[in-house]
Amino acid sequence: MGTEYLENGQKKLSGGMLWLVALLLAIGNFVAVLDMTITNVAVPTIAGSLGITTSQGTWIITSYAVAEAISVPLTGWLAMRFGSVRVFTFAMLAFGLTSLFCGISTTFEMLLLGRILQGLSGGPMMPLAQTLLMRIFPREKVGAAMGLWAMTTVTAPVAGPILGGWLCENFHWSYAFLINVPIALICAPIVFNLIKRYEMPLVKKSIDFVGLGLLILWVGALQIMLDEGKQHDWFASDEIRILFVVAIVGFFAFLIWEMTEPHPIVDLKVFRHAGYTSSVTTLVIAFGAFFGINVLNPLWLQGYMGYTSTWSGMATAWSGVLAVVMSPLVGIHGKRFDPRLLVFIGVCWLGFIAIVRSFGATNMTYWNISLPILFLGLGMPLFFVPLSTLALSSVKPEERESAAGLMAFLRTLAGAIATSVVTTVWDDSIKRNYAEMAGSVDPTGEVAAASHSQLETALNYSQHLMPEAVMIATNQTFFALGLVTLFAACTVWLSPKPKGGMGGMPSGH
Repeated sequence: MGTEYLENGQKKLSGGMLWLVALLLAIGNFVAVLDMTITNVAVPTIAGSLGITTSQGTWIITSYAVAEAISVPLTGWLAMRFGSVRVFTFAMLAFGLTSLFCGISTTFEMLLLGRILQGLSGGPMMPLAQTLLMRIFPREKVGAAMGLWAMTTVTAPVAGPILGGWLCENFHWSYAFLINVPIALICAPIVFNLIKRYEMPLVKKSIDFVGLGLLILWVGALQIMLDEGKQHDWFASDEIRILFVVAIVGFFAFLIWEMTEPHPIVDLKVFRHAGYTSSVTTLVIAFGAFFGINVLNPLWLQGYMGYTSTWSGMATAWSGVLAVVMSPLVGIHGKRFDPRLLVFIGVCWLGFIAIVRSFGATNMTYWNISLPILFLGLGMPLFFVPLSTLALSSVKPEERESAAGLMAFLRTLAGAIATSVVTTVWDDSIKRNYAEMAGSVDPTGEVAAASHSQLETALNYSQHLMPEAVMIATNQTFFALGLVTLFAACTVWLSPKPKGGMGGMPSGH
């Protein structure tokens, strides 16, 4: 086969060089997703080091999430205005420098600013890694490239808390940020030099300041509401009610403005494609349920099963093992099948494992807990790889960056909403179960009256009833997540059948 060239006369990447670029793009995606969760278990350590409360420390997580949620949907506009390759490279360099800024922070305010800047730079890296892989790979190898991308997307959120906890315990919390610096600063220039030949012509669009302002307003209000709601007892708090109203009004104002603006900051017109809309619907529901499962496991293990953060991480990390094995296999061989069927099987499998987990007991061993989590990893690539391909093959090539950005944004939002909903439902279930069990044990109050003190009664109840109340609540929540996941599996059939299976992705050449 002769050497292939692009329209601009540059030689196409091939062989080992092509896979080197794929690896570097996947690493960029990995570190951006990793930093969504790497500080989750490090907050108490950071708070103690900087002399702030743990409540203030949670803003280290929130600030990154808000900034990232704002920048991700801007990816399409940034790519058209400045070029996908340039934006990815600049974002990666900025991510490395802002990670350094976070790592050397000596005050809470300095770290908070660093996390905001880190989130703004990390956001575009996730969707652009995906779309650039699709652009540089020949059509017959796009599935394998998507497998590599999916592998990093699936494993990074699981690896984050484990790595963050290990670095805090054995070194210093700053290393949770500093590890990004050499990766980003070395990879960015190499990527740029290798793929600048694939840069697309720029589209000089004016800046939609109104749309940008409304996006920042409603996304910021919603993300803060989701992060702070549980702490403030949700709508019992004036602050949460105000944030809710601002988020709702801001969202509808943003929607109306962007649909009528000639040069919108976020191209919502990609939702006119039925295949894209139905695929994203499935992704949001299924990923939200999957994220909820990942949130619930460590909360239960560390809060009530006596696991340390390290052992909790080791138990939940098993979900990444089979995901790493399955992702490239699905990417390579999945093109033989209707992607809707693969998605249906994968999401049903996630639902089945969640329902299996709903039969837990307080005397479960490490492997009783870990084995279902291990097998959970089989289903994630089966739904994630073909669903991403199905969604992005439904839009025009020039709309791909916008579509990928919106998809990443909605996935992030689904995770944030799932976290708030799952933790709130779980806590409420624990309280309700405990009250019901306490009432059934001593319905007339005779036991309490016969005891020496109410404190003694409370301690006895707590010691014997609370573990059971927690276990029942955990099982109930897993079962509900399983049902939601099974519903998500059915929604994929709303998508029109693609031409050519997973291999139907339009080539970027």
